[in-house]
This record gives sequence, C-alpha cells and structure tokens, in this order.
Amino acid sequence: MAIATINPATGETIRTFEALSPGELEAKIQRSADAFRLHRKTAFADRASRMKRAAEILESEKDRFAHVMTLEMGKPLKSAGDEVVKCAWACRYYAETAERTLADELVVTNASRSFIHYQPLGAILAVMPWNFPFWQVFRFAAPALMAGNVGLLKHASNVPQCALAIEEILCRAGFAGGEFQTLLIGAADVQRVLEDPRVAAATLTGSEPAGSQVASEAGKQIKKTVLELGGSDPFIVMPSANLDEAARTAVKARIINNGQSCIAAKRFIVHERVYAEFERRFVETMRALKVGDPMEASTDVGPLATAQIAEELEEQVGQAVAGGARLLIGGKRLDCAGNFYEPTALTGVPKSCPIYYQEIFGPVAMLFSVPNIDAAIALANDSPFGLAASVWTGDEAEGVRFTDEIEAGQVFVNGMVASDPRLPFGGVKRSGYGRELGSFGIREFVNIKTVWIK
Repeated sequence: MAIATINPATGETIRTFEALSPGELEAKIQRSADAFRLHRKTAFADRASRMKRAAEILESEKDRFAHVMTLEMGKPLKSAGDEVVKCAWACRYYAETAERTLADELVVTNASRSFIHYQPLGAILAVMPWNFPFWQVFRFAAPALMAGNVGLLKHASNVPQCALAIEEILCRAGFAGGEFQTLLIGAADVQRVLEDPRVAAATLTGSEPAGSQVASEAGKQIKKTVLELGGSDPFIVMPSANLDEAARTAVKARIINNGQSCIAAKRFIVHERVYAEFERRFVETMRALKVGDPMEASTDVGPLATAQIAEELEEQVGQAVAGGARLLIGGKRLDCAGNFYEPTALTGVPKSCPIYYQEIFGPVAMLFSVPNIDAAIALANDSPFGLAASVWTGDEAEGVRFTDEIEAGQVFVNGMVASDPRLPFGGVKRSGYGRELGSFGIREFVNIKTVWIK
C-alpha cells in the first residue's frame, strides 16, 4: 500500500510520501538507540514537564490536528477534535502519575532490604492503525516516554500526515533528541525493525493477521509484545434496564468513528420481552443519522477510511442477506464519490453466515433476541473475540453475573465502552494480550527487577 493521504470523502489523492531508504531507516534506529541512553537517565520531573507541554500544544492547536485526521481517515471533525483533547488528557495523566506508579516497592523478606525496581527497556516499535490515528499513538507514547523508553512509530500508510504531526508535537514539547520518531515505511519493512537488536519490544493495535505476524516475528527474537486486536463487542439489554438510555446509547456505540472502532458495539443482544421496542427505537435513530461530508458539523457518519473497507463491508452484508439475515435498514453503499456506506441493521443472522463470527468495521449492527440471561451470556461469549462488552440492567445480581461470566477484557455496566487513561485497556481470546493505559499499561514495557540486599 502506498504511503499517501487520500481523502476518503472524495477519493482524491492529496499527497504522497516516499518510504525511508534502508540507509535512512538505519539512521533512525541508531538515533533511537542513542536517545535511549540519555533519556533513561532523565528525571521524572523533566519528562513530566515535556509531556505537559505536549498536552498544551495538542489543546492550543486542536483544530489543525483534527483537520488532518478528518482529511486522512474521514471521521467527523468534532470527533477528531475530541480525540485531540483526549490525547492531551493522557499526556497529563502520565506526567502526573508515572513517578508514583514506577517508584520502588518495598517487600519484606529475609533480606535486610528487598524491593521491586522498575527500569525502561529501550526502543519500542509501535505499529499503529488509522482509525484513531492520534489516540492510539499517544496512549502508547505518553506512558512509554514517561517510563524512560523511546518510541519508533510505524503508522498506517493512509495517515502519514498524522504520524508526522505526532512526531512534531513531541519534538516541540522537548523530546527532540530522537526519543520519538516516525518511520515512513511499508509493512514489509516491519520485520527488519523487529529483528534489529537495538529494538527492545513492540506493541501493535490492528487486525488479527497483522498482530499474529508481528507477534511471530518478535517471538523469534524473544521480544516482548502487547497486542490490541479486533473485537465483536456485545451490547446486552435486559428488561430491567432503562430502555430509553440503552437504545439511545446503542446507536452511538455502533456508529462511533463511522463504525470503525474495535470497541464499538457490534452485536446487540436483547431480551425478548423488550426486543421489539428496542429494535423500533434503534432503527428509527439509525434512520435519522446524517451521512455526509465529515468536515461539516452536522454530519453524524462520514466515509469509511478506504475503498477496500467499503467493498469488504458490502460483501459481508450481502453474504449475510443471502444466507438468511433480514435487513432492517440500509444495506448498501451510497451512490456518490467517496467511501460512504449507509447505517445498517441486520436481524436473524444465522451462525452459518461468516459475518456472525467476523468483526464488522463500519456502521452495521447485528440484532439478536434472547429468552433469558443464560442465553444472553452464551451468545455474548460465542465469538472468537473478547475485547469488551456493554451490559444494561437495573438488577444488581444480573450485573454481577455479566461481569463474572462474559469473556472480555472489559465490561461496562449501564454505560458505553470507552478507553480511559486511568484504567487498563485490552482483551482476551483473539482480541490480543497485554494491557495499555493505567498502571498496568506503563508497566508493560519495563524491566520489573527484583533487588535483594543482605
């Protein structure tokens, strides 16, 4: 895939970029290694001052960065602005908490003194996706840099200007000695970077095949990896729930980021006693959404990021309908320039349809009716993925069962799934392993060293 900015709303190629030559890539890796030797010795207060400056730059130039995001991957402009603000939040959170989280921890043993000591690993390769082109990077970069590591970013090839803007922000903030660098390279060059002994570990957010490949290559080199992969998150509604709030939130949870989010709700599992009313409200709300130019403030759903994603979504829905699923609304691409797809809802999707077990990356929802909580949990877990779940109930005992029995890295009760710098983020099963964010996230890429003194 060429490294280029292609406006998904029009299909126009705005700008193309040359990939790094082998010599240029070598120079960047060496610069990263040199930067680590210095950066690891800096004081937390110095790192925190720079990270807070990054937050200030993000906030003061929010509109510029939001425009770049929308231009490159098509999310509504307001959503892009919110993403910039969230990145600033993550920068401030780790600036304020990293020193405390990574402080030595005394442990009483038979030694005169023993403790756990946290030390950075080195250069971390971050292979990041296009769907949240700023947030996915900053939720790695903020804790990694505050821990004393340095970062090498291999961003998705359709968001190169976002990748370069992030490097610019961190450089202007004071991380100007090679602590964070963007690598404009293709997927074929990732293996070379992973094999380099100067690169200590890798993190990837992306598709299951990409995660498998990076994990395999890193495994050959005995290097630590963190993977955040796909999701097919259930959104469960019980009769005891506040149906007004659940139905209203359900549509937002499905169409967030034009439906292109790993933690977007994708499978709506509704108790049969309230299913008909939920379906009616869901479809009505989906029908009222405005699809159009993501630069316009009134737009709810913009284009899909690439023409290929639109084609794959069209194929998935077509196969489902041919296999027996029933269309409640939508079901096709818009007849216009750009990668636009109608907000769509399916019901009665049989297990024999590929889409039943696949991740849907676009504004398409699957609705299911179930007779009881046992069936709801069984259906929620009938997926190769286990990233997150949203459950809606007014019954405390039901909430306990859902949180205990749903196979996912996160369960939100009476709320929409969202990432939060204060809480660990990640999944189980084929949704990946390891955690980002929170105290667990910053400790993924450190040497947890035992110190024992007689």
